[in-house]
Amino acid sequence: MPLRDAITAYLASQPVFSSAGLTPWYWQEHRLGWLEAPTLAFLTSWSPHFQLQAGQLRLDCSESEVQALLDEAALALRAAGLIKVWRNERYSVHPLLADDAPDLATTLFTLERGAFRRLGLCSQAAHINGRTVNGDYWLGRRAPTKGIDPNRLDNLAAGGIPYDESPAECVIRELGEEAGIAPALAAQAIPTATLRTLRNESDGTHHEVLYCYDLVVPEGVTPNNQDGEVAGFQRFSTADTVARLPEMTWDAGLVTAHSLLAGLENEAC
Repeated sequence: MPLRDAITAYLASQPVFSSAGLTPWYWQEHRLGWLEAPTLAFLTSWSPHFQLQAGQLRLDCSESEVQALLDEAALALRAAGLIKVWRNERYSVHPLLADDAPDLATTLFTLERGAFRRLGLCSQAAHINGRTVNGDYWLGRRAPTKGIDPNRLDNLAAGGIPYDESPAECVIRELGEEAGIAPALAAQAIPTATLRTLRNESDGTHHEVLYCYDLVVPEGVTPNNQDGEVAGFQRFSTADTVARLPEMTWDAGLVTAHSLLAGLENEAC
């Protein structure tokens, strides 16, 4: 199969979000995300601030109360076993627009990263494709101890963006932590695209804005993990990278597929 057709087929295999069985939830006039039935039942029984009205969950509290209340709710969800992975990182919470895209210009509050999927909130992440001058890709193998997608293939580096960090700052930090790339080289990563992914997961709704970057990794530089989150790195040709797309996490595969397509288009010019 031609490479372009194989990439297109892979992209067509990506999960499609369905809101069936999910309940939208709001604070004030802001729509925040989607809730599964167990989460909905837990929150409405946990606090009278969560009220089910006409098929929507409404969080009834003031601006001065909302941060503390949701922090407590996240801890309660964790204690109940509805949040499995706790990160001790805080993400910005943005309201959703009519088309489900987040209003990134508006930050309502922050929340523990581990609560985002369970509460159907939209997060942000940076993904960096590591490419060589001849078009090979460096892919990382996620450690077996990772709480999400262990052992899957990933980009050279990728990570969620905390509330107090920019995408560019996240790129430099993640490249250092996950691939041992020096800051001076990491700063040469070039932004290539901004994608958004939305899908149903076993632990809630995965909704994320992906800031995509390409970094040319010079010959003689071999990625070396520093934080224990990557089991190792492998270098693949363009054709082998296409063949490996089904082994990648959905987000990393999406980012890599778009990079591969862009590379094929540049070759055709």
